Amino acid sequence: MLKIYNLVTASIILITFVMCYISSYNMIIFNGIPIIYPLWFLIFIIQIVVFIPSFIFKTEHYYDLTGGITFISTIIISYLVKIQLDQFDITSLILLLFISVWALRLSSFLFFRVKKSGEDVRFIKIKQSFSQFLMTFTIQGLWVFMCLFPAIIVMSSNQTNFNSFTVIGSVLWVVGFLIEIISDYQKTEFNKVNKGSFISTGLWSKSRHPNYFGEFLLWLGITIISFPYFEGYQYIALISPLFVYLLLNKVSGVNLLENIADKRWGDDKKYIEYKNKTPIFFPKIF
Repeated sequence: MLKIYNLVTASIILITFVMCYISSYNMIIFNGIPIIYPLWFLIFIIQIVVFIPSFIFKTEHYYDLTGGITFISTIIISYLVKIQLDQFDITSLILLLFISVWALRLSSFLFFRVKKSGEDVRFIKIKQSFSQFLMTFTIQGLWVFMCLFPAIIVMSSNQTNFNSFTVIGSVLWVVGFLIEIISDYQKTEFNKVNKGSFISTGLWSKSRHPNYFGEFLLWLGITIISFPYFEGYQYIALISPLFVYLLLNKVSGVNLLENIADKRWGDDKKYIEYKNKTPIFFPKIF
């Protein structure tokens, strides 16, 4: 298993570097190289720096916070470089605000939640293994890179595009963000008085994981905003929302939580009924 974990880690680093290479055409040059390369390096070096003490002290408390810090620092630095090179455009500012607000809200929410609970059940076994824990931090770097990939292209572009894509993408982002924060709030309030039970009210009556659907929707919005800036091989950035969907549903999030829920309430008739009538991800409208 150790070889598999190490192979995944190395593959992530290699694949994302290749994506930087093939998409670097016509990007803003900073200190002699396309800006996407130092941003790529920043994303993964932050993960490694935080991984080391996290493994030594066997703690996952700063994992989610690290993700948020990486999002914010990467998008701010890319924006400042663009401003320094007199390449300002309104779309870049919109992306800066959207991504920073989302990252600050989510990472702080998850950080204080794990501090309050004392432990994240996802990491009980993972944090004991050097290779598996490092792989997990590297996957977080992949998550940051893939989510930010469309926005980085915008920040690295000489173009100025404010059009219908900007408006449509912004609306999707706002809707997704509201769904995510409302569903998180509803679940937090529910758990205060219903500890050990499952929530089936509010947005949770429309989807078993509305918070993750909201996250997918807002990143889809970011990609739509960024679309007019793509050139040549940069269209590979269109895989960003697909990656978010697969990550949330097949790797972490939905898949893990469904297994935990089945173990806790798999014999509960009310849960079985809720599960049968409520979509797992995409919400029912009526």
